[in-house]
Amino acid sequence: MQVEILYRPAYSMAIVNLAPFEEIRVEAGSMVGMTDGMQLQTRMEGGLFRSLQRSLFGGESFFLNVFQAPELGGQINIAPVLPGDMMILPMHEDSLLVQSGSYVASSMDIDIDATWSGARTFFASEGLIMLRARGSGLLILSSYGAIHPIDLEAGQRYTVDSGHLVSFTEGMGFNVRLIGGPRSTLFSGEGLVVDLTGPGRVYMQTRSEDAFLTWLNPPGKGGSPEGEQK
Repeated sequence: MQVEILYRPAYSMAIVNLAPFEEIRVEAGSMVGMTDGMQLQTRMEGGLFRSLQRSLFGGESFFLNVFQAPELGGQINIAPVLPGDMMILPMHEDSLLVQSGSYVASSMDIDIDATWSGARTFFASEGLIMLRARGSGLLILSSYGAIHPIDLEAGQRYTVDSGHLVSFTEGMGFNVRLIGGPRSTLFSGEGLVVDLTGPGRVYMQTRSEDAFLTWLNPPGKGGSPEGEQK
């Protein structure tokens, strides 16, 4: 499998070239186009129970699409729903925690699940729920905005707004908390943050979908137009 990302960082799209009969797992709705002869199978990866867990607790699709190239190989183009960047992460028996909504595609030898026991601690107003990706192969993730990586040394701490966290190395120390006191939470525009402790790598996105939605529809300014009869 060979992957190239074009049109970054605002409207990225991944061009994936597959060897004969090679397969790739793709999040539902991410396929943009493909060459002739590509075969699609829609599967409940890991069976009914794990598919339900990934959908209910991980915020991902109940079904995942698996595309297989024909005997001469093939190409598929994939992209996320939101504008922003994409990144290719080569994995070698690694394990990463990934924000729900950032997963786009992966090699078949990478397992994606939401059964990690710490996932419940990430329930937040921003809807941040972490998936676990582990195995060997290529992992393709997306971000809202550009992607900014930070490497933390052992014992080094860094705080990330929960709406800007894309992925981090499993095994890093973390703590989810409100920033400041109740007054700060209500009036500062900030909410939950994640304190991460190295060693490991953290991937952040430069924009927050939830912050953008709040900007579009500020609290207290929604509802029906002025003067509309209810």
